[in-house]
Amino acid sequence: MRKIRVVGMLIMAFILLNQQVSNACTNFLISKGASTDGSTMITYAADSHTLYGELYHQPAADYPAGTMRKIYEWDTGIYLGEIPQPEHTYSVIGNMNEFQLAISETTFGGRSELSSQPGAIMDYGSLIYVTLQRAKTAREAIEVMTGLVEEYGYYSSGESFSIADPEEVWILEMIGKGQGEKGAVWVAMRIPDGFISGHANQARITTFPLNDSKNCLYSTDVISFAREKGWFKGTNKDFSFSDVYAPVDFGAARFCDARVWAGFNKVAGGMDEYTEYAKGIVEQGGENNFATNRLPLWIKPDKQLSVQDVMGMMRDHFEGTELDMTQDLGAGPYELPYRWRGLTWEVDSVEYCNERAISTQQTGFSFVAQCRSWLPDPIGGILWFGVDDAYSTCYAPMYCGINEIPECFAVGNGDLLTYSETSAFWTFSQVANYAYLRYNDMIKDVKIVQRQLEDKFVAFVPAIDKAAETLYNTVNEEQAREFITEFSVNEAENMTQRWKELYQYLVVKYTDGNIKRESNGEFVRTETGMPAPPIFAGYPEWWYKAVINATGDHFKVKENSN
Repeated sequence: MRKIRVVGMLIMAFILLNQQVSNACTNFLISKGASTDGSTMITYAADSHTLYGELYHQPAADYPAGTMRKIYEWDTGIYLGEIPQPEHTYSVIGNMNEFQLAISETTFGGRSELSSQPGAIMDYGSLIYVTLQRAKTAREAIEVMTGLVEEYGYYSSGESFSIADPEEVWILEMIGKGQGEKGAVWVAMRIPDGFISGHANQARITTFPLNDSKNCLYSTDVISFAREKGWFKGTNKDFSFSDVYAPVDFGAARFCDARVWAGFNKVAGGMDEYTEYAKGIVEQGGENNFATNRLPLWIKPDKQLSVQDVMGMMRDHFEGTELDMTQDLGAGPYELPYRWRGLTWEVDSVEYCNERAISTQQTGFSFVAQCRSWLPDPIGGILWFGVDDAYSTCYAPMYCGINEIPECFAVGNGDLLTYSETSAFWTFSQVANYAYLRYNDMIKDVKIVQRQLEDKFVAFVPAIDKAAETLYNTVNEEQAREFITEFSVNEAENMTQRWKELYQYLVVKYTDGNIKRESNGEFVRTETGMPAPPIFAGYPEWWYKAVINATGDHFKVKENSN
């Protein structure tokens, strides 16, 4: 029996570890006052070893009374049940609908006894995409999402949601009530104007105001439920959602909140105060023994952020910090900021870990959703969308009012087991994986093309906005939608073609471990047309020393003896 229990515990640990890895995502939330142009923004990196990079599209539709919608778990495709369709649903492009409502998420898991709710229908992914079809504002989205889980049950474990409309940005955190119960307990907080927030697979809301419905909403039993379970005995004002329902530990700090810390660190000073916490050192104290050195839920950036600043927050491997993934031996001779999974490993029965950065190799897709209140809704919302690794992707502007998806992003154009020559995901994955071979050199070439394209997109958008708005106001909405559709589709396809050319360039320049010589953007040839002798870049001196330390005199060149 003991052996069976041990095996069962190992299986459960394996499942939980893989759930943590497969649902490891990162979000940042930007309020109007924190952006350079008064837009709101949220980000998302959908990081999963089994998620393909594609852009979902749900057209607006009308339904006769009695029509039902089937619900399938987003992560697995398992059929969960069905719910009634409303009379009309809205058009959705990716994670943004035609009214500029955007929703993203990260999974925090939380108390294991709350992770299963038999008979529940609504998983976190279905909550997002069903709600985008039914809600127009962030507050309405919170009402729809919490209403759905109350009526149909909550199928997933603990989840943090980022919800934005052109005026407000909210973080909503919920966790199911477990077996024998129905629905979820939850808290939602509005990000104060001029501030930014973030979450990355760890619940972030601690204490919250109990009498401020303008800025905070919560389920009526969020505190009483915890009391009934014996998890909280203090006063209501001291109740901490995260500390009660998802207590922070080494992994939550080092693998999860450290990513929030890294993003904050890129746009604000004072983050050194939280370095020890980001390294996984959690201090606890007070009457309830909650964590005392955690990151704040929101901060004020040093300056207002542009959309490209926010893209930059999604591109990070802890560079310049104590967790910098380019500086330890694991980075190899070419400063590769990636570590192949698992997340933890053992040597001589001692457990060690790899860092978990914002930018990671297993990203399916990522985006920056930008909501702009001064434009008509179909034009005001832009989903800056990219596939594969966020560090080396390129974010193309997909207007929320488009009525067609580019072929390169289309659902069904390849999958993780089917290569497609016209798929943006496979094109970007090809470049990224080749760059991993000689990273510190190749990534420079990748970043040049990335910057050129994104600068072009950002420069084009104001003119496209103006032309589309003119069509919207003087002709009709449909003409405006066709115009922005043509722009978004063309730019995405042209970007993918440019990335194919980038791959060809990298293969030519870096083949066989050599580096071809260049001049004024052209490869150098001799007077007779032959390639100029390449650069034999070799390895850095510290790497040669590491080889010697590991092998002694094995590679030593010995003098001939007579």
